[in-house]
Amino acid sequence: MLASLSIRDIVLIDRLDLVFQPGLSALTGETGAGKSILLGALGLACGERADRAMVRAGAEQGSAIAVFELPETHSAFALLEEAGISFEPGEPVILRRAITADGRSRAHVNDQPASVGLLRSLGDVLVEIHGQHDGRGLLDPKSHKRLLDEFAGNGERLAAAARGWERVSAARRHLETLRTDRARAAEEETFLRHAVEELDALGPRTGEEETLAAERRFLQQAESALSDLQAASEAFSGADAVASRLNHALKGLERVRASLGVEAAADSAQAHAVSALDRASGALERALIEFDEAETALTDAASAFEVEPGALERAEERLFALRALARKHQVEVDKLPGLRSEFADRLEAVADGEGREREAESALKAAEADYARAASALSEARKTQGEKLAAAVMAELAPLKLEKARFRVAVTSDETRAGPSGWDAVAFEVSTNPGAPFGPLDRIASGGELSRFALALKVCLAGSDTGIVMVFDEVDQGVGGAVADAVGHRLARLAEGGQALVVTHSPQVAARAGHHWKIAKAEEGETMRTRVVPLEGSERREEIARMLSGAEVTEAARAAADELMAI
Repeated sequence: MLASLSIRDIVLIDRLDLVFQPGLSALTGETGAGKSILLGALGLACGERADRAMVRAGAEQGSAIAVFELPETHSAFALLEEAGISFEPGEPVILRRAITADGRSRAHVNDQPASVGLLRSLGDVLVEIHGQHDGRGLLDPKSHKRLLDEFAGNGERLAAAARGWERVSAARRHLETLRTDRARAAEEETFLRHAVEELDALGPRTGEEETLAAERRFLQQAESALSDLQAASEAFSGADAVASRLNHALKGLERVRASLGVEAAADSAQAHAVSALDRASGALERALIEFDEAETALTDAASAFEVEPGALERAEERLFALRALARKHQVEVDKLPGLRSEFADRLEAVADGEGREREAESALKAAEADYARAASALSEARKTQGEKLAAAVMAELAPLKLEKARFRVAVTSDETRAGPSGWDAVAFEVSTNPGAPFGPLDRIASGGELSRFALALKVCLAGSDTGIVMVFDEVDQGVGGAVADAVGHRLARLAEGGQALVVTHSPQVAARAGHHWKIAKAEEGETMRTRVVPLEGSERREEIARMLSGAEVTEAARAAADELMAI
């Protein structure tokens, strides 16, 4: 609901604060009094195009503030959340727009800076203005499909079509990926086959580079080590003579020891000699043992460094081959085995690609068939319900003095326009005269007819735009009497449980309203000012009587006003 509208320095209005109520509110006044200024200010707050000519002469800027009280489930809150505008559930939504005399515009939502685009989006879900030059709401062809679906209760059918379209889209993406991969793999097939053969021929193993590098270092050092060992071995040349002399010395010591006898006094010279001979014999025996072990170890060490001829060349050749192949493919040597598996898988994909594509094509056809069934069911429902909506609107046209007009809901199916909401284009079309072709509502109908067509549509679509404020600008243009009364009756019905504003010159329409404002223009000094006055009781009766009789209000007009207000 629009709770209030505050206007500052817009055209002829210097300061105006209006508080609105639920139900139907009528705004009346003489032609040129400024009713269009109010609607322009409301449009300004709701994101319509700003023109610096709107700023009151002599003022630096003009502004409009619209305050809306909304249920917590209103779609406006989703827009606020998406835009990052903070809000508290249950608090009003405040749209503020200011325009300076030099044409600069600023927008705020809940006192937070916002884009004009956000104001426009919020305005689209908060206010629906039906007038001679309005292209929003019912007159916007982009809204017709949504409105028909809401009238038809197509929620489940729309959901089924959306799910089907998502499956079709996923299947198409999968097939396209397979085709792309297969085409790329086919282009690389020669390279992949050669690469796999090259890797198979070399047969790289994980960790092999480190092993080969260590082996190469050993082999590089083996020649030098063998030379040193050979030099050490040469020091043992004549070793047999040395060992023979050591044995000869040991036997001599044993003969001396035997000649001294076994027993001797502990403190005798003989005992000291025997002890010395024992130590000498032990040392010679150990020397002979160590001499033999050293010679054996030296021989073993030399044999350990005796490598097969060409071993170094072979190790280097393989190590260099592994590193060269790794550089070629820009990977580490240890990654070559894994690279071989990857290349083999890509080769296999070339071989299996055709079969996979056939499977994906079959899956896509199945998904398209499911989607086609859902879209067809949605189309049938739209066509059936479109005829019901057209019949309902046609029933409303005659009382609104549009008895010669025809209305239809054109549902055109085109599979090339397939999408999540089906493959239909929906348009509300009218023919205003017998024999005249059908055409878009906003191009065929005149200004007054547009408002009445919109009113008929709104009556038939009642409940589809919960929470939207409906504004009708001179919906009664060119009609009077019973037709005007029919207009007022339908406006009152439409406003039940909601809110509607009507700018009207018809006393029959104004009398149906639950709230009434009079818009008047008065001269103040050297300038003209527009003022808005709420009317109740006798003041309202006088205004309706004026609308009935003209400049001179008669008692008969007042009596007629009483009758209208009593209905």
